[in-house]
Amino acid sequence: MTAIRASQGIAKCFWRRVDQMLSIFSKGLKPSQGPALAAVATNVTSTRFASSEVNFSVQAFKLHKLDNGPNTQVKLTRDDALKYYRQMQLIRRMEGAASNLYKEKKIRGFCHLYSGQEACAVGMKAAMTDGDAVITAYRCHGWTYLCGSTVTEILAELTGRITGNVYGKGGSMHMYAKDFYGGNGIVGAQQPLGAGVAFAMKYRDQKNICVALYGDGAANQGQLFEAANMAKLWDLPCIFVCENNGFGMGTSADRSSASTDYYTRGDYVPGVWVDGMDVLAVREAIRWCKEYCDAGKGPLMLEVATYRYHGHSMSDPGTSYRTRDEIQSVRKTRDPITGFKDRIVTSGLVTEDELKEVDKAVRKEVEDATNSAVNDGVLPPEALYADIFHNDEPQTVRGCTVDETIVQPYRTTKEIVQQRK
Repeated sequence: MTAIRASQGIAKCFWRRVDQMLSIFSKGLKPSQGPALAAVATNVTSTRFASSEVNFSVQAFKLHKLDNGPNTQVKLTRDDALKYYRQMQLIRRMEGAASNLYKEKKIRGFCHLYSGQEACAVGMKAAMTDGDAVITAYRCHGWTYLCGSTVTEILAELTGRITGNVYGKGGSMHMYAKDFYGGNGIVGAQQPLGAGVAFAMKYRDQKNICVALYGDGAANQGQLFEAANMAKLWDLPCIFVCENNGFGMGTSADRSSASTDYYTRGDYVPGVWVDGMDVLAVREAIRWCKEYCDAGKGPLMLEVATYRYHGHSMSDPGTSYRTRDEIQSVRKTRDPITGFKDRIVTSGLVTEDELKEVDKAVRKEVEDATNSAVNDGVLPPEALYADIFHNDEPQTVRGCTVDETIVQPYRTTKEIVQQRK
């Protein structure tokens, strides 16, 4: 990494010197020589930004029961650099908007934010292919966006609006999309469900993986080890990912786990430790894991070392069990967005001005979505009786009291929404 930064610094100084020389030479040129110099300057500038791909080094991976692992030398294209930056920045700003809406009491109930962990979701999704599945815990807003929902649908779901991801019926912990099996409110509930999704993939002879994510707070759940046992017995294409953000609610990993090497906790299931604050390291790890699973070698257990800036949920200030200085230190030295920004600008893949334009577009998108989240309508009361049965005739459903019954006016909420348009 030091060598790469040094070479990048040399290159930057070189181009600055070229600019200075061109400026000096231009002052002594005759008018007829102006066009020639302009052509030279154009060629120099185009050469400077001609590289659309750069190699980077990532932190070494730790391995468990593996002879080799992901590559520490990774390639990044200009298009991907802009894409990853935009996705991480949008998730960060969207979560900021959710935080404000909660404080304004526009969002009720539970609300768990992903700020600080953006590189985990963006890096994993970048390595996945069509048909790969994800299931996670309640810190799911970013994943919902990456799997196809709009910012408006997510924020509107948080505020219980009809334009929400599931029409305002699910809230913060229950959003879904294609091949995204949602956030799950019960701690660890997604672990065996993820193994089940992977079982279905193997049953259908699909070359796909299921990524089952959980926090370090759920790493000691008994169901994880039951699911891992079955996954290993049947060689299921399941990647159990522990997003180790340092705290299970307000308890540090050191106080809650006798072993904090979560990537080794699968015992007979091979594991990999990944720097979760580096989007490129996460992408490379999942890319390697996907090849491993696609080859029929069975499950893997990853530990993605990350950090959350907010408390466990919005009802937790997050400062009673850690200091503000600790949080600020991580923001300054390990932030996944600013760190990635520095790398792609220094390497010449993108410019500061281009990223400012991205920031501007992201800000507007989130502002528009926030406006919808507080002004859109809500579902009518009859929607409470919808979405109970699938593919069946309207059923008689008990109402709010034992004596009250009603025949479903609509079988699905989608019917209600379409009628209101």
